[in-house]
Amino acid sequence: MYTVTSEIYKETNFQPTKGEDGKTVSKFEFKYPTNETVYDSCGVTHDDDGDLLVRRRSDIAEKDGVIEIQHSEATEIRLVGLQVWRGALLLADYIFHKRDELKNKQILELGAGVGLTSIAAGLYVRKVVCTDVDIGGILDLIRANVKRNKKLCGNSEIDVLEYDFMVDKKSYSKELLNAIDESDIVVAADVIYDDDLTKAFINVMEAIFEREKVSNKKKTIYCALEKRYVFTTTEFDSVAPMFEHFLKLTMPKPWKFEYVQTDFPQYFKYERCKHLVLLKITSS
Repeated sequence: MYTVTSEIYKETNFQPTKGEDGKTVSKFEFKYPTNETVYDSCGVTHDDDGDLLVRRRSDIAEKDGVIEIQHSEATEIRLVGLQVWRGALLLADYIFHKRDELKNKQILELGAGVGLTSIAAGLYVRKVVCTDVDIGGILDLIRANVKRNKKLCGNSEIDVLEYDFMVDKKSYSKELLNAIDESDIVVAADVIYDDDLTKAFINVMEAIFEREKVSNKKKTIYCALEKRYVFTTTEFDSVAPMFEHFLKLTMPKPWKFEYVQTDFPQYFKYERCKHLVLLKITSS
């Protein structure tokens, strides 16, 4: 069986440990943004008047945080969501960077894999809906990872739902439609690694934008991906076929595409390579 492995495991030491069940748990370290409040590791507290109390950066000696994630180290291509990929960390950085703008928003994550980005968003966003297709036990793994990091996210709500890109929008569950309608921001990382999935993802974006008419709420989609180059003898050049295929299929759509500069601060430890792309997509 052909397997693939995320490049990030070789580039950064995430201090992986294996349990007796053979499953890997890694520590994804990050730095809290300066001048921000963070939750105590024991949760939140209240004063005598019932007001919420949180500890500030100046009140705590530890300046770094850690998100612990259970994941696979190598999988077949259809189960790559069981690994952690670079785009998820880029999105986590961006959410930290935009924390003040996003704190009162609801985020919907598509193709969330093991849930790293959604958990990172839970540090600052009031509600996150974390979705993926339910294969290989992915949804149960997300729920376990959310539970593992519950104290880190304080009072933020993180729900887990199935969202299968291959399912026709007419078959969406009521729960999923509500999640789409109530969300302000939609995020997705590294979800266009084959032709069929790329086409399905574009259909998903189209379905989400169509729901703007129902919910009367504009959506902004952020898509993070890594251009993966191959050399072709036809072109005698290196090309990023999946990225180019994605752009080609979206060209007829009446959507607005913006390239977000990826020079914003890096909070998580990983190699932020030059081939990372962050797209901001809105309906016309």
